[in-house]
Amino acid sequence: MARLPTPPPRTGPLVVQPLRRKRCAACLRGPLSMLVLEDGVPRCLDCADLGHLVFLPRGDTALTRRSREESALSAVVVRFNRRRSRYERQGVLVEEAALARAEERCLADAEARRRRRARDAGRRAAEDARFAEAFAAEIRRLFPGCPPERARAIAGHASLRGSGRVGRSAAGRALSERAVLSAVVASVRHLDTPYDQLLMSGVARAEARGRIAAAVETVLRGWRGSEEAAG
Repeated sequence: MARLPTPPPRTGPLVVQPLRRKRCAACLRGPLSMLVLEDGVPRCLDCADLGHLVFLPRGDTALTRRSREESALSAVVVRFNRRRSRYERQGVLVEEAALARAEERCLADAEARRRRRARDAGRRAAEDARFAEAFAAEIRRLFPGCPPERARAIAGHASLRGSGRVGRSAAGRALSERAVLSAVVASVRHLDTPYDQLLMSGVARAEARGRIAAAVETVLRGWRGSEEAAG
């Protein structure tokens, strides 16, 4: 019988998922999906007094930890990785009732995490709203002729969380004049000039910007004046 690789040291029961077909040396049951090595020979879980345990695959650290805390008896399950020449953890065996209790604890935590995520989302939304208002106010300060609803739209677009736009940059968060101007120019370029149509027709970006530069400046000049002049 081919010998299994020597498992790593342990402080409790260790169960192996064999790579080859193995039979229990005591009851001859096989092939075994899990086994325990005793004196170098394989034994099935029942013969090793672990047959009453249930398998919990790796992946959920909190559930694994709590299942082992709740279980009077538990075992680590490993499998040999030939490519890496080492045993790798696959999960644990725990008492079924312990797993159920651990799942209940994790579900309670999940609800707490859900509530915390909701609170965090609400806080971020309020922060984003305040920042968008400040951004819009800065647009109106620099361009008093910009319609208020347009200023709010520019600010909302530029400061959208996770967008990577200028409003989320360090300069944008600091409400630097350059960042605000960049956001306004981008809006005017796309909404008040044929810039997008030029790009769609195959005009290079630099050339398209050159063609609409005068139109952008005309809008900006009007917005820099009073609302009456802009009207």
